[in-house]
Amino acid sequence: MPDSFADKAVSFFSHLQLRTNFPKGVELMNPYRHDKVKAIVQQFFMKYYDNNQKRSGLFGINPGRFGAGITGIAFTDPINLKEKCGIDNDMQQKHELSSEFVYEMIDAYGGTEKFNKHFFLTAVCPLGFVKEGKNFNYYDKKDLQNAVVNFIIESINKQIAFGLHSNVCLCLGEGKNFKYLDALNREHNFFEKIIPLAHPRYIMQYRRKQKKDYVKRYLDALEDAIAI
Repeated sequence: MPDSFADKAVSFFSHLQLRTNFPKGVELMNPYRHDKVKAIVQQFFMKYYDNNQKRSGLFGINPGRFGAGITGIAFTDPINLKEKCGIDNDMQQKHELSSEFVYEMIDAYGGTEKFNKHFFLTAVCPLGFVKEGKNFNYYDKKDLQNAVVNFIIESINKQIAFGLHSNVCLCLGEGKNFKYLDALNREHNFFEKIIPLAHPRYIMQYRRKQKKDYVKRYLDALEDAIAI
């Protein structure tokens, strides 16, 4: 039997390393160095991805301090890891805005198991950054973009190889994240089509009153991705 999507994903995250010169004050955040996170990643992927079915990728920006930066699972804070994914943990039980929206959307789609059969949450840059104790995005400084571009290209190619559809992906972030991923895609031809969506944090911070409308937009985009 060939390695499953889960086997390849666990191996991918377990071996993530980024050795480069970062701009002054920017620090790397790699939760996958910790045994506790490695165990969660193993449990999560074996529970939901232990088959050879391909998925469509949803690419966020990079892990944040209170979501994947803690749990190792994209857009998944410790509360949703426990309540929505059924994976108990002793991490501080605190919600993260993006995770709140994502799991509300996943519930509307039909739940975690159904969602994970068809989709895979990840990030353009699968390791995160902090500066002065706050989240820092890979695109926030040109020097950082230049420092991580090869790592990003390699990571996207590896994820396609272990089980992502190359006909379509969804980009979470219609502004800088989409602009960067779209430009990179034009050069490297990862995907035939990229569907941009508003970033969950933007929705929760600036468009919370329209949250139901954005959930509907996400659901429509998921249907479109499956249909392509």
